[in-house]
Amino acid sequence: MLQKVLNHMCCPHMRYDEFMHLAKAIGCIGVHYRNDLNGELFSGDTLANVKALAHESAMQITGLAQLDRFNDWNAAREEQAVALLQQAKAIGAAGIGLIPTNDGTGTADGQRQLNLEAALWALKPLLIASGLKGFIEPLGFAQCSLRHKSEAVEAIEKVDGKGLFYLVHDTFHHFLANEVATGAPIFADYTAIVELSGVVDPDLNPSEMQDKHRVLVDGMDRIGNVDQLRDLIAAGFKGPLSFEPFSPEVHSLENPGEAFTRSFDFIALKLRT
Repeated sequence: MLQKVLNHMCCPHMRYDEFMHLAKAIGCIGVHYRNDLNGELFSGDTLANVKALAHESAMQITGLAQLDRFNDWNAAREEQAVALLQQAKAIGAAGIGLIPTNDGTGTADGQRQLNLEAALWALKPLLIASGLKGFIEPLGFAQCSLRHKSEAVEAIEKVDGKGLFYLVHDTFHHFLANEVATGAPIFADYTAIVELSGVVDPDLNPSEMQDKHRVLVDGMDRIGNVDQLRDLIAAGFKGPLSFEPFSPEVHSLENPGEAFTRSFDFIALKLRT
């Protein structure tokens, strides 16, 4: 049985409580909320009520995203991290998402590794104090300062952060970083969650693929979602799988639950065959 999760990016205009009910209705074990969507994060409700709803619904809040530019550490970033951790703890989330700079800055070899390690050293005591986890998500875009999982794992080990810092394996970004084609290590033991989305447009070159092209996974998928999952599972990954489609086409679905179920069922069938 797949442990299914929905990232709030699946239905970014849906209230947090409606979204949790949707996830529950289609057999998910939890939801992943994010603070970069339109509107107020929890629709003006109290954080205690958010936590209570999850408890009453027997649903996990697998994470609260996101701390942007986390590897460009400064006083403002620390303030943002503390606030996000406080929110995550108050709603009963497992941890917070950590997103690297993605604007072409901090990409020089040597400097990007030092920046990453400095950020992890600074985040480590904050995570220990909160009892939460930090979910690092390498982004495969060419302009990103943290593209490869191997660099993230190396930094985690340098700061003795295993058990505090985990990887998000995003199938879209793993593909864009050329880690599929090169057979790069997948680090299943460091991976907390897998984020799924497909690209089906046959006319796109990999360098042209952007968030807006990320749809649900079906038989037209070009980025190898099922193969990536097979490799992760074979390596021992047993964690949750979360949809994270950015395409407006998915966001405008009249019956998203039906579409999510169909895609999850497709993935489960392919994994069995």
